[in-house]
Amino acid sequence: MKAMVIEEFGAPSVFKEADIPKPQIIPGHVLIKVAASSVNPIDGRIRRGEVPASAPPFPAVLHGDVAGVVDEVGEGVSAFKVGDEVFGLAGGTKGTAGGALADYLLADADFLAVKPQNINMAQAAALPLVCLAAWQSLFDKGKVADGESVLIHAAAGGVGHVALQLAKWAGAKVFATASPEKLSIGRELGADGVIDYTRQAVRDYVKEHTGGRGFDTVFDTVGGANLEKSFEAARPGGQVLAIATRSMHDLTLMNNKGMSLHVVNTMYPLVSGRGRAHYGEIISRISRLVEKGLLRPLLDEKTFSFREAGAAHSYLESGRALGKVVLINGG
Repeated sequence: MKAMVIEEFGAPSVFKEADIPKPQIIPGHVLIKVAASSVNPIDGRIRRGEVPASAPPFPAVLHGDVAGVVDEVGEGVSAFKVGDEVFGLAGGTKGTAGGALADYLLADADFLAVKPQNINMAQAAALPLVCLAAWQSLFDKGKVADGESVLIHAAAGGVGHVALQLAKWAGAKVFATASPEKLSIGRELGADGVIDYTRQAVRDYVKEHTGGRGFDTVFDTVGGANLEKSFEAARPGGQVLAIATRSMHDLTLMNNKGMSLHVVNTMYPLVSGRGRAHYGEIISRISRLVEKGLLRPLLDEKTFSFREAGAAHSYLESGRALGKVVLINGG
């Protein structure tokens, strides 16, 4: 089969097309004929060699987000049959059987769910990782509930735009930060308030939207220096949820406020093998929300073919993308 592989870590140009063996079916797995995938920041970090503990061996096929059609079903799998359209976060790391940038992906059935009928393969491929990150953060860790105030940083980003919709579905009052050109997206997705982080200091928007009290929950999808802004924005006794904590910080403010910090590593079940069935449960719930019209993916208008994997990575890393960057097999 055809696949886009990397044989060394490096820039987006390391991707090359190769003929590799088609995977053989094994128990507990399904073989997916891949229709589409999407790029996430973790895919770039794996490609660059920044997270070697998560990287598959060379020659490596990257990308975890997948949408496609079940081609074969392994022993012990009862949830899927040949011909089912499925999606999930199912590969591209150490501990998985392959990556999505190939004609076929051998995937642990626990990672998958039936694709929503009201969206296409490209839209489905944009959802898994960002939805898992948002769900784990908001609900598994944060226990966000009806009536709470939630601040979501980078609400037009991959995880942010999904988190905004999920928090609204849960009944929270949701506020969103974005750059000036992306504020309208936050409004369109249902934010109760949108904040231009380039023009308003944290203390100013905390005063404007919470009367100076602070937000019950702050979801930080950005990391780095922004994490300390999240500590500032949360109320005393509140919580910060984070998915990008590869940095050092002074926790004095968090200590003084008696706050909680919850960190989610979405790739952990793929690499470790632990908690995989829960991912399938989350993706199934996401599928139902999409079919009910309660959640929709935001895709950049520019799409790529698998052969253009390097260009897709470059585009995402340029900061010009608006929503998820999707790749189509054969597109």
